[in-house]
This record gives sequence, structure tokens and C-alpha cells, in this order.
Amino acid sequence: MFMNDYPDIHTHRDMETDGFRIINCSPDAFAPRPEHWYSVGVHPWSLRDDVPQEVWERLQAAVAHSQVLAVGEAGLDKLADAPMTLQETAFIHQAKIADAAGKPLVVHLVKATESLLRLKKELKPRVPWIIHGFRGKAQLAGELLRHGFYLSFGAKFQAETVRSVLLSRLFIETDESHAPVAGIYEKVASVRQIPLADLCEAVRINVQSVFFH
Repeated sequence: MFMNDYPDIHTHRDMETDGFRIINCSPDAFAPRPEHWYSVGVHPWSLRDDVPQEVWERLQAAVAHSQVLAVGEAGLDKLADAPMTLQETAFIHQAKIADAAGKPLVVHLVKATESLLRLKKELKPRVPWIIHGFRGKAQLAGELLRHGFYLSFGAKFQAETVRSVLLSRLFIETDESHAPVAGIYEKVASVRQIPLADLCEAVRINVQSVFFH
């Protein structure tokens, strides 16, 4: 595994070729290139009706690929057009695929914390669940951490929250932002008042533990 100084665990940018990043895509768009890493999933924004069986088959095939490190982003989003019943069905399906594959689940969460906690309690996953692009308050972060989640922070975050999260539960990502990932690391390190090198090393350890266990 090649690991640069600034691991990016969730991005939609796939043009760069240097450094470690996990590129997110849908099952239909999955076309792995050499020396790239991926997460593959069905996003709640893409749900219009029941997911066709062939999409689930493509997802199963993608998740079995050695360059796919995670399932998702699967999600629960009360601002999305799809009804929550459909979102939960798709989420549960992906959570089970992740568990069967032994690969972490990347979670898209918007205003649906209670539903997420309920599903985690019901499903009892063996693999880590990572909430990506977390922008919530420190109190919500604490609740999610108590339930075993990892939190990934992008270009926009609440400073108090970033200061409150254990380094052992923290990731950094670019998502859809055009901000350089190094700049996000610098911002997080500054907010936490720790050396940049310490933050980078902590995230590298988390990446190794969660995605390459």
C-alpha cells in the first residue's frame, strides 16, 4: 500500500494519480484503474424506486474487487427525494453487503441520526461504520462516537467538534470540495493545536487499521 502524507478517505475526484485517496463511485461507474482505491455504493440521492437487482449484482461484484476498500456511500437523508422506507431498505442491503465482505461502510447522514442508531442496533455490524463529511455539533459527535462510529471531516466542519473527537476515531476527506486535502489537514491541526505531522500519522494509523486490517 502506498500512503502519502495526507490520506483522503472519501473523494469524488479521480484525476490525480499521486497519493492515497479512496475514490467514491456508483456500481455503474466502477471502472478501476491501476493503483487506485475505491468505495462503491448506492447513494440515497440516486434512489427513485426500488433498486434493480442488476445494480445490486454489480455492487456485489465491485465490492469483491481487491481495489475496493469500502461499501458506500450508503445513506439516510431526510432532505433527499426518496422516501425513508426506500432509503432504509437500500441502506440495510448495503450494510449487509459490507458485513459479508468484511469491508467498512461509508455513511451519508443528514437529519436522520435516530434512524441510523436504530439500524446499527438492529444490524449489529462487525465492520466499522464511518460517517463522512461530518458537520454536526460536538454533542452529536460524542453520541455517535459512543455508538462506535468513526467520523470523517471535510473542508467544512465545526471547530469545537473537531477538537472533541478522539484522534483514533478521526478521518479526513475532500468529498466534492476542490480544496487541497493538505489544506484540510492543516486547518484541522491548527484547530486542534497539534503538530500537523501528529495528525497525519494518526489518520494513517486509522486508515491502516480500518481499511487494511
